[in-house]
Amino acid sequence: MFGKILDVLDKVLSFFEEWTLFLTVFVALISLFVNVFLRYVFNYTLAWSEELVREVIIYTTLIGCSAAVKNRSMIKIDASVQLLPKLKVPLTFFSNFVTLIFSLIVLYFGWKMALLQVQTEQKTIILQIPLVYIFSILPLMGAMMFIRTIQLFHQDIADLRGKSSEKATP
Repeated sequence: MFGKILDVLDKVLSFFEEWTLFLTVFVALISLFVNVFLRYVFNYTLAWSEELVREVIIYTTLIGCSAAVKNRSMIKIDASVQLLPKLKVPLTFFSNFVTLIFSLIVLYFGWKMALLQVQTEQKTIILQIPLVYIFSILPLMGAMMFIRTIQLFHQDIADLRGKSSEKATP
């Protein structure tokens, strides 16, 4: 039952990550292309395109953290695992646990930062986007990383059970 819920969440999060990342990067590339074209052909620049690209970089970095957790491509130091292969399982669980704690911290403080932006009603300089939209990506990222890390824990435990049952049957 829990595995099925995690599978549904995986499909929903994967769809969200892939499409929003695709669309935001596509829009940023188009605006940058138009800006470069205008700059070199007409000697005119669009100030808003650079701000848009900056916001897209922030968005893609934070939402990309969830995809990185899913693909197990977070930055790690694996020299100790290569030297002592028996430490792979405990270090993997420790790494996932630290990621879980980090995601909860980002969720909590990101929520507080977003609430602060609601109170101050700050906006970006050129596009006048309320900063609450940008800061609300933090708790979203924390929640998505939390779910992805729980999925990794579930997958690792299932793999360990599968390996232990393979050893038990001759």
